[in-house]
Amino acid sequence: MKRILLILLVSCSCSMAWAQKEYETPYSTKSLAGQHVSEVEATTSGGNVSVESVGAGQEKIEVFIWPSNRNKGASVSKEEIQKRLDEYYDLSVEVAGNKLTATAKPRRQNMNWKNGLSISFRIYTNKNIVTHLTTSGGNINLKAITGQQRVTTSGGNINIDNVKGKLKGTTSGGNIDVKDSDDDIDLTTSGGNIEANNCTGKVELSTSGGDLRLVNLNGDIKATTSGGNVRANDIKGDLNAHTSGGNVDMAGLACNLTTGTSGGDIKVAITTAGKFIKIGNSGGKIDLQLPAGKGYDMDLSADKIKADDLGNFKGKIDEKEINGQVNGGGTQVKVNANSGKLVLTFK
Repeated sequence: MKRILLILLVSCSCSMAWAQKEYETPYSTKSLAGQHVSEVEATTSGGNVSVESVGAGQEKIEVFIWPSNRNKGASVSKEEIQKRLDEYYDLSVEVAGNKLTATAKPRRQNMNWKNGLSISFRIYTNKNIVTHLTTSGGNINLKAITGQQRVTTSGGNINIDNVKGKLKGTTSGGNIDVKDSDDDIDLTTSGGNIEANNCTGKVELSTSGGDLRLVNLNGDIKATTSGGNVRANDIKGDLNAHTSGGNVDMAGLACNLTTGTSGGDIKVAITTAGKFIKIGNSGGKIDLQLPAGKGYDMDLSADKIKADDLGNFKGKIDEKEINGQVNGGGTQVKVNANSGKLVLTFK
């Protein structure tokens, strides 16, 4: 009995490995070498789209096709895929005027899902490229390219790695991961999380319901979430980050700061104070750590304030308000905890 089970397990594993290998093999490949492509427009209704730079002579586009219900164990021959393509889809890959256009779309709006195909594009180009990528349900990946990029997916994730230039990306429900990128970044998701790591320049990030994680950023950073948490580490430049209902946790900041939440707690540790620090909270606790021995213009209010010794301080101070100058003034520090508690420390 054990031997039979072992044989079945091995057989099943081999079938899964074979199916995975089958789906990793391109359905078709078209060389782009020598065609001087400077612009890519790719559209698919259910698959993934990726663009990555390669060396001269290696440029190409790979088309991957598999049944839409493959996760349910469906297996379809290449002949059957071709039959479905001919009957139900328009698939086109062409280069004209230095522009690559790749399009995959169903011919019918209400097609039987059993006949559905997932059609993905993997595009390998030169480094300097302009892209316009759209998919209704798949992921979008950009890697090691420079130029103006516009990407949209209705439900997939967006992954950005080492992209320079002007980038605008939108997903209706997926996560966003951007790293090692710079210049002008504008990314939005309606429901997923956003993580930005090692980016510089102008960075604007927005999610309606997910968390924000910001690490090692330098520039003009704006990040908002309607319901998630905000975490930030090692930020330089200007940081403006808000959440409507989550917590805020920031450390290693050497930047101008504007932050707030309507419903959670806030914890901020400043390493090097900039020109201003503005923090607001409707009712949660605020913990603020500032560099010791520096000058500050304080405007603090809360239901209750607990503060370290302010040292050389001139102004008004009580358990609900601190308004005045520390060490002759300097960085503007404005904190309003409303009905919450404020804890101020120096380190």
